[in-house]
Amino acid sequence: MTEKQPNLLKSIQLPKDLRRLNESQLPQVANELREFLIQSVSNSGGHFGSGLGTVELTVALHYVYNTPHDRIVWDVGHQAYPHKILTGRKNQIETIKKKEGLTPFPKRCESEYDTFGVGHSSTSIGAALGMALASKQLGVERKSIAVIGDGAMTAGMAFEALNHGGEIEPDMLVVLNENEMSISPNVGAFARMLIKIVSGRFYNKMREKSKRIMKRDSWLWKFMSRWEEHTKGMLIPSTLFEELGFLYFGPIDGHDINQLVRTLQTIKETKGPKFLHIITKKGKGYKPAEADPIKYHAVSPFDPKVGVVSSKKPSLPTYTQVFGQWLCDMARDDNKLVGITPAMREGSGLVEFSKLFPKRYYDVGIAEQHAVTLAAGMACEGVKPVVAIYSSFLQRAYDQLIHDVAIQNLGVLFAIDRGGVVGPDGATHAGNMDLSFLRCVPNMTVMAPSNENECRQMLYTGYTLGTPAAVRYPRGTGAGVAIQPQMKTIQIGKAEIVRKGSKIAILAFGSPLEDAKIAAETLDATVINMRFVKPLDEDIIKKIQYNHQLIVTIEDNVVKGGAGSGVNEYLNHIQSNIKVLNLGLPDCYQEHGSREDLLAEAGIDSKGILNQVKRFLKIKPNQSAGQVVPILKKT
Repeated sequence: MTEKQPNLLKSIQLPKDLRRLNESQLPQVANELREFLIQSVSNSGGHFGSGLGTVELTVALHYVYNTPHDRIVWDVGHQAYPHKILTGRKNQIETIKKKEGLTPFPKRCESEYDTFGVGHSSTSIGAALGMALASKQLGVERKSIAVIGDGAMTAGMAFEALNHGGEIEPDMLVVLNENEMSISPNVGAFARMLIKIVSGRFYNKMREKSKRIMKRDSWLWKFMSRWEEHTKGMLIPSTLFEELGFLYFGPIDGHDINQLVRTLQTIKETKGPKFLHIITKKGKGYKPAEADPIKYHAVSPFDPKVGVVSSKKPSLPTYTQVFGQWLCDMARDDNKLVGITPAMREGSGLVEFSKLFPKRYYDVGIAEQHAVTLAAGMACEGVKPVVAIYSSFLQRAYDQLIHDVAIQNLGVLFAIDRGGVVGPDGATHAGNMDLSFLRCVPNMTVMAPSNENECRQMLYTGYTLGTPAAVRYPRGTGAGVAIQPQMKTIQIGKAEIVRKGSKIAILAFGSPLEDAKIAAETLDATVINMRFVKPLDEDIIKKIQYNHQLIVTIEDNVVKGGAGSGVNEYLNHIQSNIKVLNLGLPDCYQEHGSREDLLAEAGIDSKGILNQVKRFLKIKPNQSAGQVVPILKKT
């Protein structure tokens, strides 16, 4: 009977402990790390498949390189859970994505091993290049490593950094982790090129055997060396990276830890820009995740013996589902409609559309800028593009929205998902600034639905305009309002009064309407569903400022420069003396937590609205709500 080996992972608190081990022990460490990851994420939930695919790479990098002195930059961070476990956060890993727990992505203030904060893809090469150049300028001997997935390599930023880095020859390494997946399956010519590289393994073996034979004949060797350069370009597209100035290694098996260590040790002693291409499997070591990497990209707590069990569909549709259904319905009525997404088919609700209308569906990869300019080009020719995009990802295409769409006044509809507070993914994914950066753009129509049916009708309204329009909706479900199949346009810039009160008027933009209505019952306030952030319903604002003494604006967006600021600007324009209280998200980056927690923290849930109005009017918490009215005197 063999004696059970001691658990090595328990002895590793930091990478320096890992580096004390023999190389022969690393496969055991990788196995224990993978098992620990499966158990911890199944208990807590979180990003799952990506981390399972990078276990061996993470161990090898921290074993070969002197971290944190040497810098590892993880792209996006979905794959960084093993990194967090090996860098002093093993005992906290089950707090990930929870309020006051570990962040779901690398964050500089959380650990010195998190060298660069990330949440959006394709930043790693540029950041690692910057670190390499800074170290050179400061005279510090330090290695810089960027770990990027093949999905993230579809973004222009990655190639911009490669183009720059190859020219100035920094001492850095780019590790391309190819697993044929980002969140959705990878698309585009670059993905096809990587497949060719992998299929070129036979060529590599054949080449090495041939060289040993041909070197016996010097003339034949010279001839074949010249021929090889041409043949290599046809058979091995890895020459792309070499032509960019990077010394190419690979492709190698990213789950063979001994080969990884030996390769990285060779690379570490090689100066200049290097490119290591590894092949991994997303979800490696957990069969259900290997079989369905989309389902297991991010998970709720589950039993690892059973796997993720699909929960019953919520009784209420999510805003994402409302959009997806509208898109399919609209496409049936209008064959000019096309749907565009930057690699977010599942997240943005385009799965059904992609199946029903494959010739009118365009997934451009992680290339938000291109998605918007592509839509602009289509609109120029009479096609009607709908760009389905997360609010935080639209930030990356802001110039294209202005320069390519708005200035030319083109008919592009932006379906902006995850507007406002998003929750567990933290500040990098929060859509809390879109109303501010959209309402200042000329030619834009900006709508914020307060319920599911209004979202459907606004999408239709924006689609029919023939000018730039945006419908911005939150994550999750709405108020439960019945959705009308028939589509009707909403009068542009027209708000609606949903409750009549006295003294106080609450102007709600989008999803905060329901909480505003609850608070209004105590305050006896008028409640107006503003619906349009741009253009504002100036007529209704002008009317209510005559017969109310306080206007309260509420939005799931930063207060600064938001919809409430637009109300202030108009009141200032007409020289109104009415008091105004602007409520919204704070002038800071909120940490991760549930959407409900973050709305309460910002004071824009029903209780927070009531308390903030009372504080503004200097009403004591223990005073009855009826005492609000006498405080307000006629101006």
